[in-house]
Amino acid sequence: MAILYVGIDLAKNVFAVHGVNEAGKPELVRPSVPRARLHELIAALPPCVIGMEACSGAHHWARLFMAHGHTVGIEKRYSMMTRWRESSWSGFA
Repeated sequence: MAILYVGIDLAKNVFAVHGVNEAGKPELVRPSVPRARLHELIAALPPCVIGMEACSGAHHWARLFMAHGHTVGIEKRYSMMTRWRESSWSGFA
């Protein structure tokens, strides 16, 4: 099955990436992706929906990911926590 949704926890040097398929099952779980490898990891994925928390670098990463055909959603922290509690990541589509 193909990965439809990817969540990325942005940080300074190491990122966490979690991708799920249409059934909601984990397909891509990378708890530590170095900054230098994040772009190539996302570029290798088929076009999908990517969600990330708004921060100073989020728009930079969003532009890079959109260049590869991905749809990117950036949300403020409160909104991300609410979505996490509800376990409904389909709101980005």
